Amino acid sequence: MPLTANDSSAPIAHKAEGADPYAWLQERDTDAVLDYLKAENSYLDAQLAHQGPLRETLFQEIKGRILETDLSLPSPWGPYLYYTRTTAGDEYARHYRCPRPADDSLTVDESREQLLLDPNALANGGFFSLGAFSISPDHQRLAYSLDTTGEEIYTLFVKELASNKVSELSFDNCDGSMTWANDSLTLFFGELDDTHRPHKLLRYRLDGTAAEEVFHEPDGRFFLHCYRSSSERQLLLSLGSKTTGETWALDATQPQLPFTCLAPRVEGHEYDVDHGLLDGQWTWFIRSNRDGINFALYQAADNGAIPEQDDWQLLVPHNPEVMLDGVTLNAAAMTLSLREGGLPIIEVHPRDLPVYRVQLPDAAYSLHVQNSLEFSSERIRLRYEALNRPAQVRQLQLADGQQQVLKETPVLGPFDPEAYVSQRLWATAADGTQVPISLVVKRDCLGQPTPLYLYGYGAYGESLDPWFSHARLSLLDRGVAFAIAHVRGGGELGEAWYRAGKQEHKQNTFSDFIACAEHLIAQGLTSAQQLAISGGSAGGLLIGAVLNQRPELFKVAIAEVPFVDVLNTMLDPELPLTVTEYDEWGNPEEPEVYARIKAYAPYENVRAQAYPATLVIAGYNDSRVQYWEAAKWVARLRATRTDDNPLLLKTELGAGHGGMSGRYQGLRDVALEYAFILNILGLA
Repeated sequence: MPLTANDSSAPIAHKAEGADPYAWLQERDTDAVLDYLKAENSYLDAQLAHQGPLRETLFQEIKGRILETDLSLPSPWGPYLYYTRTTAGDEYARHYRCPRPADDSLTVDESREQLLLDPNALANGGFFSLGAFSISPDHQRLAYSLDTTGEEIYTLFVKELASNKVSELSFDNCDGSMTWANDSLTLFFGELDDTHRPHKLLRYRLDGTAAEEVFHEPDGRFFLHCYRSSSERQLLLSLGSKTTGETWALDATQPQLPFTCLAPRVEGHEYDVDHGLLDGQWTWFIRSNRDGINFALYQAADNGAIPEQDDWQLLVPHNPEVMLDGVTLNAAAMTLSLREGGLPIIEVHPRDLPVYRVQLPDAAYSLHVQNSLEFSSERIRLRYEALNRPAQVRQLQLADGQQQVLKETPVLGPFDPEAYVSQRLWATAADGTQVPISLVVKRDCLGQPTPLYLYGYGAYGESLDPWFSHARLSLLDRGVAFAIAHVRGGGELGEAWYRAGKQEHKQNTFSDFIACAEHLIAQGLTSAQQLAISGGSAGGLLIGAVLNQRPELFKVAIAEVPFVDVLNTMLDPELPLTVTEYDEWGNPEEPEVYARIKAYAPYENVRAQAYPATLVIAGYNDSRVQYWEAAKWVARLRATRTDDNPLLLKTELGAGHGGMSGRYQGLRDVALEYAFILNILGLA
């Protein structure tokens, strides 16, 4: 057994009412805590030792489907093609460029290619995450940022591409962003505050001039982010909380000037900005929710001055049935990313030609603009995939809507997409709301209850669209169906769907997930004894909540970096993200919010009841969800539950929120989780 997580009298600030016997696990870097986490890891290794051969089988099986040596689809920009290449045995893709062919094809000339960055050499076997990878407008320099701990604090570098000279920029607490001005000498980057929030924008000129602060955001709810407009003529500084936005602009050719605000923040007004062409004139494009929660699109002529809000002219009106998710600008067209009926839609507005929507073959899918290419391009690239269809990069001719599949992610070995059936189902929640479910199952498993892996998220308005997975085939081919519960709190059905699963409505997220599980069982697709569930981060909160509320409904659960100690975390404003999360969960300093969060918080609601087999994964360097949330939750479960089902905690001591870096390590992590599930379901 692992070490016992005994009570401690060590004081912890901002505790919820009542005793917290496992608060001592928050004493980071102490011998007691590290010994405890290592003991839990050793216990997991011992308990799962017999699954080693299955894990290795799964790992080799998954790896065998992946084309380990491959070339990405080159992106043309200026005089070059930019691309990456993966090589068998390497954890990371290398970054290259070569001269752009005279015929404007995508043919890579390997004899003239230039290696820009080799993450394998930089990682040196440890954790590695590449933040910015930004080529200067004159193509002479590469700005990039590295995180080597998983804490999401980055070191900045600039590489001279003619000489390969690399300079480390001596700035601390960087958020990893690096944005070039048009002089190719001036960089803008973000600085993190003590709560890990990007709160300052700094300007640095490569001639050695000292970096200077150009903007400071004191409100703890707001994050800042700097980016180049589609036209490449403007630098835009976005300030955003969960409910309110503000954007400032700067002429990219005059980076020494101050930024100017487009529209001062008003609580509840969210907007974002881009810059492009309309009817041959440089124009501001503003996506705003001032006329409705699903957003509308406005335009204002760029006459050399920032337009007043009264000058915004309606371009695409608000539609209560359709969410305007985003806008992509090219000189040839404006492309809208929409959500309608729970599905992503691409709608193209070509210059001087009829509007059209992109047509696709599947009933449930994932679709987004992957690359707008150069602003002058008459084409864009779409990424499209479904539960049974590998990801495709499709080139869209903006003028007429013609599509060409430029690249499909290969699946090595025997694979027939028609051997799997993808479906869209609808469950009925307790209040009558229809909740969508995306399902994929092997065709010969239809018509009988089958083991099923149900995945959920439902937070922050993020849409969890169906995606293809090489690894998932190892479940499907063993007779395990896979489903996604598109619960309220996500963005699949627009802003109203999101708002119906946050703040005082958060219980809807959990009730919807339970309703989806019950629907799958009622339809004869699975049974409680065959049902595995999984979620990560805020999805881990979902898993923790439904395990407390309906533990008998599930056989096995996976919770990755789970946000389960919600009440204590939200009571501590000094922790990363807490203050900005008030708009999502509420501020528990308010009595009614305290009571509401306490009613569903997984850690607070562990009870003396039987729980399903559970595997919990944490990252010691996680700055978003602290490692101790998982550790405390598992300790309380182990002390309180009435069953003897497997309950295991794995803490990655050298990783953060995203787990271990490197593609092979990622596959081994998946193999561990799949082996655990298959073993509990009796399919090992």
